[in-house]
Formats: sequence, C-alpha cells, structure tokens
Amino acid sequence: MPDRRSWRGPHPKDRECFAPESLPNLRAAVDDLSWLRQRGYSSKAAVALVGNRHALRDRQRMALQRCAAGETESRHRRSRQTDRASLRGETIVIDGYNVLLTLEAGLSGGVLLLARDGALRDVAAMSAHYRRVEATRPAIVLIAEFLKSCDCRNVIFYLDRPVSNSARLGRVVESAVAGSSSRWDVRLVEHVDRALKASPHIVATADSVVLDRCDRWFNLARAIVEQAMPDAWIVDLRASVRATK
Repeated sequence: MPDRRSWRGPHPKDRECFAPESLPNLRAAVDDLSWLRQRGYSSKAAVALVGNRHALRDRQRMALQRCAAGETESRHRRSRQTDRASLRGETIVIDGYNVLLTLEAGLSGGVLLLARDGALRDVAAMSAHYRRVEATRPAIVLIAEFLKSCDCRNVIFYLDRPVSNSARLGRVVESAVAGSSSRWDVRLVEHVDRALKASPHIVATADSVVLDRCDRWFNLARAIVEQAMPDAWIVDLRASVRATK
C-alpha cells in the first residue's frame, strides 16, 4: 500500500532500512552505481542491477539513486559550488520544493541523505500534490534567518505552478518572511528546472539535473541543517569518510 502520510517524518520501514548495520552494504551499492554511471551505463538498468546485487529494499533503492554520482559528475558539481561568504550582497534563486521538503524532513525526524556530490537530500519523491505540514512554516523561517545572517540581498523563491497548493504555499512563504532584511520574490512558474538552469544568480537546490547545468550553486539545505538541526538523522552514503565535502 502506498504511503499517504501528510507529514515528513520517518517512513515505518526506515529504522530497518537505514540501521547502522545496513550502511556498509548501502555505501558499497552507492560505490557500484557511481562506478557504472562514470562509465555511461543506463541509470534505470544500473539501479536494478546494483539493487538486486545488494538485495536492497525499495527505500534503499531510492536512497541509492539520490546518492550515487560518477567521479566526473561529482567533481564538476563541486567545482561550481559556492560558500556562505559568497552570498553576501548577492541574489539567490531557490528551488522551493526541493529545499523546503528536505528541511521539513529534517525538522520532522525523517532520513536525510548525504550524497557523493556533497548535497543533502531527503528520501521522498516530489509528487504533483503538496500538503503543508507542521514543519512548513518553521522551515521557511529557518531559510529566511539563514539568508539574513549571510547578508543575502535578494531571494527569488521558485515554486512549480503545476503542483497543487503552490499558490497557497506561496502566500505562506510571503507571510513567513515579511520584515526580512532580504528582498523576497515568490514566483510560480511552469518549469522551475529551466528557470534555475538559465539563472545567472547563485542557485539553491540539490536536484542533480540542475546542478549539472547551473553556473553556481549553494548547498542551502545542508548548511541550514548543519547549523540549526544538530539532532537531524543524516545518513552518510559517500564513498568513505575521506570523501571531499
């Protein structure tokens, strides 16, 4: 039966799927899939091959897809990643749902994944429907406070118009950030990915498709979680503890 919960906490199977004893096998699977991606193997076929080889469950396969990246991909993404100091006086464009869902999961005790490219991602897949949860407004406030502390001048917060409740969420964002020293502009667009790829500004997202095409990006969700959520459930699936941050 599909999971129909309207909160962002852990899935009932996550304690088992991401238990400490399961992580070595998961990291080995991420290594294998990353190796195949580096050599141009079809993503769908490679995920099936690696998932079967390591006997991964559905939630683990989702994590595998979100965390694997070829060395060329990872190096390319890291080369264009900016640091916190780079936000001063700048405009940042935010992949609204991408960043918000990750922070909501972190605040709700859900699993967060530290991937090979250094991005922080959640396990849930974005759907055509969004429902506000208890953690929504606190997550938005965390974004606003963090960017204010960085002296970020302008914030463009993109939401996907086709996703249900986007207009309502946009109003929640505008209310939550009222009075911020940064100028906020909430925009509903048909294709957020296209807007982010074409933007000359610093992009905040963990979407790998965007990270491979944008000029500059900032690891916003990871920075906020590390600063404001010391007890967040972060599952590190990088190649090893020696992996580059």
